[in-house]
Amino acid sequence: MNNGIRHRREKLGLSQAVLGKAVGVSRQTINAIETGRYLPSLPLAFGLARYFGEPIEKLFTPDKGELE
Repeated sequence: MNNGIRHRREKLGLSQAVLGKAVGVSRQTINAIETGRYLPSLPLAFGLARYFGEPIEKLFTPDKGELE
């Protein structure tokens, strides 16, 4: 799964800690999501999408071959 969390966070000048607090998770969780080591739960993914004001499909996209 690919995601655009880091790009959007940095564009807004937010730290991982600030974003994590805003969506109710730790800085470490945001780091793990950004580096692809952790796939967020559906409620967290929707929370991130809501925070950035974008559809979830714009934040998270499957890797090539995941839909086959």
